[in-house]
Amino acid sequence: MKTHKTVLLLATLGLSTACSHTGSFVWAKDLPASSLSDPGYVIGPGDLLQVRVWNDETLGGRAKVRSDGRISLPFLDDVSVAGLSPDKLARALEVRLAGYVNTPRVTVALEEEKLVSVSVLGEVAKPGVYDLTAGSGVLQALASAGGMTPWASSDRIFVLRRAGGEARPTRIRFTEEALAHAEDRSAAFRLRRGDVVVVE
Repeated sequence: MKTHKTVLLLATLGLSTACSHTGSFVWAKDLPASSLSDPGYVIGPGDLLQVRVWNDETLGGRAKVRSDGRISLPFLDDVSVAGLSPDKLARALEVRLAGYVNTPRVTVALEEEKLVSVSVLGEVAKPGVYDLTAGSGVLQALASAGGMTPWASSDRIFVLRRAGGEARPTRIRFTEEALAHAEDRSAAFRLRRGDVVVVE
């Protein structure tokens, strides 16, 4: 696990360095409300799922999502699940199982949720990769990294977030004051898997 986190940290260091030289960013207070809404849970590696097929227990079972984003199920072998919500996965499994069961009804429950892995870099006491509980914000990430150093710029706190298909991550800018006083939309911002917090 430590080796994995070291590799991830080195990769994100390169990402943050490349992005810190660009002037483009969006202030957290200017984010559209739609970007702050909860998109719903998305399955990812490390999640433990319980798959149940109505009237046929042999087709379901408990399955942990592997690092390749797949799980193994009876009759279906490997199934790609990463990036889907539990409901969407259930519907996809119903389609796949139609060849084995008449009108299959599938439910997918999340038994164990992997923590949100976030990299915290730059002017913080302990740069690194931290596992945060779902729903954590920028302040929780900074606290996990031991807080900001005396040399940190209080108005140059960034979250780098890569959306699907984007070549470059979006740089979202925060100020320490807005975070500490829960001002504007900074307080409503929630970190996601793969986000990188950079303090300059």
